[in-house]
Amino acid sequence: MRHLACPLLRICFVSLFLLLGLSIFSQQKKIDLQGTWRFDIDAQDKGLTERWYSRMLRDEIVLPGSMTENRKGDEVTLHTDWTASIYDSSFFFNPRLEKYRKQDNLKLPFWLTPLKYYVGAAWYQRDVVIPNSWKGERIILFLERPHTETMLWINDKEVGIRNSLSVPHVFDVTPYLKIGKNTISLRIDNRTKEINVGKDSHSITDQTQGNWNGVVGRLELQATPQTYIEDIQIFPDLKAKKAVVTVYIEGSTSGEILLKAESFNGDKRHVVIPVKQSFKPQGKATTLSIDLPMGDEMQLWDEFNPNLYRLTATLQTKAGKDVRQVQFGMREFTIQDKYFYINGRKTMLRGTVENCVFPLTGYAPMDIESWERVFRICRQYGLNHMRFHSFCPPEAAMIAADLVGFYLQPEGPTWPNHGSSLGNGEPVDNYLWEEAKRIVKQYGNYPSFAMFAIGNEPRGRWVAWVSKFVDYWKETDSRRVYTGASVGNGWAWQPRNQFHVKAGARGLTWSDERPESNSDYQARIDTVRQPYVSHETGQWCVFPDFTEIDRYTGVMRARNFELFRQDLKDRNMGDLSAAFLRASGKLQALVYKNEIEKTLRTSNYAGFQLLSLNDYSGQGTALVGVLNAFWEDKGYINSEEFRKFCAPTVLLSRMDKFVFENNETVQARIEVSHFGEKELKQTPVNWTIKDTYGKVIRKGQLSAKDIAIGNCQNLGTISFPLNTIDKASKLNLEVNIPCSDITNNWDFWVYPATLPEVNTSDIYITQTIDPKAKDILNNGGKVLLLLAGKVEQGKDVVQYMTPAFWNTSWFKMRPPHTVGTLIRDNHPIFKNFPTDFYTGLQWWELTNKAQTMEMNSFPADFQPIVQPIDTWFINRKLGMLFEANVGKGKIVVCSADIQSDLDKRPVARQLYYAITKYMTSGFFYPESDLNLSVIEDFTKLEGERINTHTQDAPDELKNIIQ
Repeated sequence: MRHLACPLLRICFVSLFLLLGLSIFSQQKKIDLQGTWRFDIDAQDKGLTERWYSRMLRDEIVLPGSMTENRKGDEVTLHTDWTASIYDSSFFFNPRLEKYRKQDNLKLPFWLTPLKYYVGAAWYQRDVVIPNSWKGERIILFLERPHTETMLWINDKEVGIRNSLSVPHVFDVTPYLKIGKNTISLRIDNRTKEINVGKDSHSITDQTQGNWNGVVGRLELQATPQTYIEDIQIFPDLKAKKAVVTVYIEGSTSGEILLKAESFNGDKRHVVIPVKQSFKPQGKATTLSIDLPMGDEMQLWDEFNPNLYRLTATLQTKAGKDVRQVQFGMREFTIQDKYFYINGRKTMLRGTVENCVFPLTGYAPMDIESWERVFRICRQYGLNHMRFHSFCPPEAAMIAADLVGFYLQPEGPTWPNHGSSLGNGEPVDNYLWEEAKRIVKQYGNYPSFAMFAIGNEPRGRWVAWVSKFVDYWKETDSRRVYTGASVGNGWAWQPRNQFHVKAGARGLTWSDERPESNSDYQARIDTVRQPYVSHETGQWCVFPDFTEIDRYTGVMRARNFELFRQDLKDRNMGDLSAAFLRASGKLQALVYKNEIEKTLRTSNYAGFQLLSLNDYSGQGTALVGVLNAFWEDKGYINSEEFRKFCAPTVLLSRMDKFVFENNETVQARIEVSHFGEKELKQTPVNWTIKDTYGKVIRKGQLSAKDIAIGNCQNLGTISFPLNTIDKASKLNLEVNIPCSDITNNWDFWVYPATLPEVNTSDIYITQTIDPKAKDILNNGGKVLLLLAGKVEQGKDVVQYMTPAFWNTSWFKMRPPHTVGTLIRDNHPIFKNFPTDFYTGLQWWELTNKAQTMEMNSFPADFQPIVQPIDTWFINRKLGMLFEANVGKGKIVVCSADIQSDLDKRPVARQLYYAITKYMTSGFFYPESDLNLSVIEDFTKLEGERINTHTQDAPDELKNIIQ
């Protein structure tokens, strides 16, 4: 228990210290403005001309909060003008979905539905009393995160306007306030006007958090002396064991400044020797650069030891005392060749993308605890990094990431695409330039703020713009590394980047090649000189979890999930939703494992960014996470399983294939990707091969080796002849480092090279329902109907071994269309064909690009034995293998190819054997009856056709689909 208790005590201590830190800050003069404000909606935009700031507003609202949280705004309708792109408009035309277009049953499939919606101007007003003790002080109004543009009046006088999506809106209100009662009037406007960051930017879009109106976080008036600390920036210098503290002082009074610092969350407390410096004003603004020696006890910050310091700066002048506290860490995040280094040690980024998915509030959490929870969940899943897609998180996220030891890549609040652009001289160009300065000034001291980009996937003359951006920040602030924009594969290279976040070196080739674990992405990054981080890795879909619907108790409702659930029920498959989730989830986890391992096998790969560990609520509903929108697991893979292939240290197996015949030898070359805290000296690796019941078939140990920091380190080869395996078997290779939790495993399958003949004389094997087949069925005989390549009803459904990418709605039915396969693995047809209830890698030979049969016209309770899972936007009942009683006879129908090239296709050969053995056994008793006509329709009728009713497409598909 001692090892468990210490971290818990440390967390409690840190939380207490943060609370104390906030209480110290609260001792500064301030007036909290949280609570009830007067309020009015300005839907007609009359407030400015009618001088609403001069009148008493009539309604009420509670701040911090949004209009939606306060149930203010309009009802959502079919004609709501959203801040987002819709690329699949089939919802508005599909007759089957007409009932969801009616107002009393409105269910939009594109994203979550807010309880209320409003885009425009709204007015907020309250009275405040300024005490006599504030006389002669400088006073500011601090609004931590408004959305989006704020205009301020004090006592009927206009103060100014602020527009930032990333930092607090701060107004100097000293000249406008008087001692006693004052009236504050705010006009907040969340429309996109001349500054257009892009309607799909996660900072504003309804695809994710929503385009809300209001103020969240801290709202307060703050008083300081007339000479005050305007800003503090701390620059660690590890080599010199010091921090260079730059203090910006506003005011014309001389005085002295005292700097104190001490650690507060490490195992040891470190108190830094204070430094004091006198100064004389340099006009109205003075800049001091002060060396703060950290000494030999200096504690460094990284993911393994996130040691933090709190600097207290006390400014004493004749005007009074001003005290500021700043959290910082002694760390250097640098680049050497193609890798990132943290304090001189090579690291690899294992990241996810944060997409502003906040379904309870509709905006980012403003408290530390919520962010710390998310980052610690990410750590449990082996991650050490997060990119914020076209969004900069609030300060609470930086503080939490500092505590957890998590590397962040905030971005400017822009996706300048889909109606916007960058570098074309529009107002957004200058806005983003200044916004970047605001972001670095506000959050630059946090050691977790290690990387920075201006935004996501721009269009326009953007390369020149981001080149200037990177050049400027390389010279201005070396505390982090810079890239212009995070981009897909079709975007131009950015030659000035310090590192690249780019697609291209991601994905699996299973649509054309059998699964293996020997390949890597080396050829795709060989010519790149800077660190390469994969852009939005994964994006593998899973079927919706409809039990999640009840979790949406905040400002959003999962009407999209409700539509998909009802549609599945209307298709007579409502009772299969949980099974579809499990089967598709297991495949999703499998492809994530293989893609991440392929990345870890690639030399000089600087890292990956998943899109994403949790689900994405918008863009047609993109259920790509192994966690749901609330960062909870969905029941098919947990953090312990995920960490086997995603962690600081991962054991890897290079295998040419996962399907073998029993006259072959399995060879697995074991290597390790190790980006842990220290090198591992003389480390052996144990290996075990087991069957599905856990019986050990063979085991051994690879000789001990030193494991350095880095990947692609060969640990030895495992060789296992398969001649003792005499029947079709699923086996598992497991490797582990003794006395640690470092372990990984891979399933592989072994099939007999030669199978005994099956007497099929009483089975009519055919590719058509010909007169002979009808006659045999009418007379009580058996028919095996093999339809591979002959299916028309279902021909439009394209399946690969991998599930649908992102979703079929956003990408306009780009294949594949299925998200996995549900297999009735306990059916006796599989007695001689080992399988799970989902598609393991052996199914590649059977399912990849195989035809499916569309079974919408089948009886409601009919269930195939092998059932591909259609995209949830359409929910067609599909099958690849089923059986039925027809007339007096019995039939098995298969649309997978189990006939051609069986000497080269052991899986198909084995399934053919298993089916015929079953049909000749006493277990061949189908449960359901069918009319032969519905089977004949497979080769005669056209299947359900899909029309997305739009010509436009997401930019990634431009010039690919028309």
